[in-house]
Amino acid sequence: MLRGPGLENGADVATTYPGSGTGITKMMITLTRNCLAWFFSSILILCGFVDRAKKRALRGDYILSIYFHNPSRKEFEKCIKWLLKNNFTFLNEYQLGEIAEGRMPFPKGAVFLSVDDGWLSNELNVVEVAKKYRVPVTIFVSTEPVEEGAYWWTYINEAKKNDREVPKKNSLKKIPNEQRLALINRLKEEVVVDREALNIEQVRKISRTEEITIGGHTHTHPILPNCDEETVYRELTDSRKRLETWTGTAVTSFAYPNGDFGNREKAILRKLGYKLAFTNQPKYLTKKVLDDPYVIPRFGFLEGASFAENICRMVGLWQPIMRKSTYRLKSRKIIQTTPG
Repeated sequence: MLRGPGLENGADVATTYPGSGTGITKMMITLTRNCLAWFFSSILILCGFVDRAKKRALRGDYILSIYFHNPSRKEFEKCIKWLLKNNFTFLNEYQLGEIAEGRMPFPKGAVFLSVDDGWLSNELNVVEVAKKYRVPVTIFVSTEPVEEGAYWWTYINEAKKNDREVPKKNSLKKIPNEQRLALINRLKEEVVVDREALNIEQVRKISRTEEITIGGHTHTHPILPNCDEETVYRELTDSRKRLETWTGTAVTSFAYPNGDFGNREKAILRKLGYKLAFTNQPKYLTKKVLDDPYVIPRFGFLEGASFAENICRMVGLWQPIMRKSTYRLKSRKIIQTTPG
């Protein structure tokens, strides 16, 4: 049965501020977007596009590489159950590295799961589900939020709720890192936010879970190409030292914050001894793509969207079709092709 979209975790698509006209408008945009996306996804499913994509994965044309941020337990468990029902097998980070280096054959019907940032709810909603179904997951953790409690963009959101004039999150991703940091550090002195990231003890605890691997995601979650070289080195080394101290295990994988990277970032990761680096590029993970282990693509799960849409995302249909299809809406706020 194809169920219509809900608004679970809808704030990941359009942040809402209860009691405000802006909040109501954004909720309506989210609902409209989800309904239209559900309708289009249902067509893709009913017309057999998902079945064909699934068959290609099962015969070994590619590995499905899927990433999450802050899914609800219901969302994450539903994905796991769907993948298991459709006869996919789950790779851990070590196995993916062995495949990349040619020490394991390229598999059929394989999927690799990862989670970015290290959200507080990941312990219950991701780790516990991974343990229940014995499914390996890599969680890429930013270390400053673990120490301080919140991600830098939350200070922006909180300031907006208090009617502060602050730049939009996306605009801050396009300016030099020192300018972004100056604003965020100022807001940290003025705005109080609740903890939203895992704490140190939780990171230590989940790292001991057989199904979980901890990877790097920088210290402050900057946009790395906006940083000078010294800052990039510091972000990659300081965060890894903290993670390895907390967990007692080596950290050899990395996910680029916001998916942004260049040749400089790849070269520094290689020099520092990282083995795998993950992008947000929505491409199939083929044998040829694995020739460069520092640009591993991933399809993004969108929290709050319908399950029909996320099925299309997981099998790699959504983003390519959204780029090529003549199905377009005038407002980019209505159809979002990649998660935040």
